Amino acid sequence: MPFNVVFFGPPAAGKGTQAKIMEEKYGLVQLSTGDMLRTQAAAGTELGIQARDLMNQGKLVPDEVVIGMIAHCIDNLEQPKGFIFDGFPRTVAQAQALDHMLGDRGQQIDLVMELKVNDDILIERVEKRAKEEGRMDDTVDAMKTRLEQYRNYSAEVLPYYRAQGDIFVINGMNSIEEVTAQIETILARDLAA
Repeated sequence: MPFNVVFFGPPAAGKGTQAKIMEEKYGLVQLSTGDMLRTQAAAGTELGIQARDLMNQGKLVPDEVVIGMIAHCIDNLEQPKGFIFDGFPRTVAQAQALDHMLGDRGQQIDLVMELKVNDDILIERVEKRAKEEGRMDDTVDAMKTRLEQYRNYSAEVLPYYRAQGDIFVINGMNSIEEVTAQIETILARDLAA
């Protein structure tokens, strides 16, 4: 049965970096809802067209569309070892819908990890990333807005998962290698169980 992980953490905490490392090392597939929405929209799928039209109007994509895209990915990948949900779910309703959709496939969320990083370090990382990668959305003001959004949704969703079991807190202030080692220690124990 696939092993499913949720990565929580503010923007620039290193979720995407760590998800890619775990993807390569363990065969877990990173599912980033933002990437999925862009891919489906570019491919012109029914869900993608629906999502693109909403995004073009500046509206949020409804949960059922996002869950539909995740289900499509899960159903169309050949025998993955599991999935890493990166940046999703963001509401309790999304978490419940994800649980229901996975349950229909005989799966569940097996592990929840929260990468914690101080705000000052996050802002430094974003400023560095903006210089190195030229990302237009990496400004201090945009980062402060995204941090506030993260705090709002994590304050709602983390207790939902905590009620179901442990949430493993990862010190995201460490080096990439040290963070990877922390995650691997937890993964190795849970994958072996």
